[in-house]
Amino acid sequence: MRVTRTMAAGMFVLALAIGISARERSPQTSKPAQPGQPAGWQLPADAAETKNPHPIDDKLIANGRAIFKDKCQRCHGPGGLGDGPDSDPDVREDMNLTNPERADRNPDGVVYYKVANGRRRPKMPAFKEDLKPEQIWAVVAYVQTLRKK
Repeated sequence: MRVTRTMAAGMFVLALAIGISARERSPQTSKPAQPGQPAGWQLPADAAETKNPHPIDDKLIANGRAIFKDKCQRCHGPGGLGDGPDSDPDVREDMNLTNPERADRNPDGVVYYKVANGRRRPKMPAFKEDLKPEQIWAVVAYVQTLRKK
């Protein structure tokens, strides 16, 4: 079979389109990245509007604190400053949960999905297999108390 210029051009355009499509996908999920969403996070479109379904009270926050101490403190540190023994010093600011600018960007639903799904880089383990949804919501309630608004 003889390849004509038109066929060669068509194959080039197809290869280019495939390359561009692959670059626009999230590296962790192979799903298209959401506009304005950092690569690697698996966040549904309604994450920012999703509210904690549990009443925020001292008991929920205490449960969240205990889970945080067990699962999160080794990276995020005891005060959520991103200074735990397993933290990544290259992204410590990204791991700081007390940063007031993060409060507006990370409402309850966003924090929930970040904890549940994690991401590859910077490393954040996914906890949806280890924790029940109620436990993740407790962590969300506790983490929101660390933010200095």
